[in-house]
Amino acid sequence: MIARLLRYAVSGGASALTHFGVGLALAEGLHVRPVAASTAGFVASIVVSYVLQRSWVFRSNAGHAVAGGKFLTVTTAALALNTVVLWLGTEVLAAPYPLVQAVALVAIPALNYTLNSRWTFRDPLT
Repeated sequence: MIARLLRYAVSGGASALTHFGVGLALAEGLHVRPVAASTAGFVASIVVSYVLQRSWVFRSNAGHAVAGGKFLTVTTAALALNTVVLWLGTEVLAAPYPLVQAVALVAIPALNYTLNSRWTFRDPLT
């Protein structure tokens, strides 16, 4: 369990760096609106996250059609959470993008781990 949490932390770090890096480059470098920039970063991180979680974190044998569909459902819930946090933080409260995105990047992993470990990549025999 601890080893899996550590692997999850590493894969989450890679995914978060992808999400934050792409979002920051778009928002700060190209002046894309924060919600759109973060959404693009989030989408870029999906591939990184799925590959690492399926093959390394959870070491799942679930087929891509089943696991991929479930993973995209969980990802959609995480994207909704991210969008709400970004909208409230940057548009309503006018807080700086990097600070607000950092808040979202704390909430999202908790949601993702819970759903992916108990549903997406769960061993069907347990």
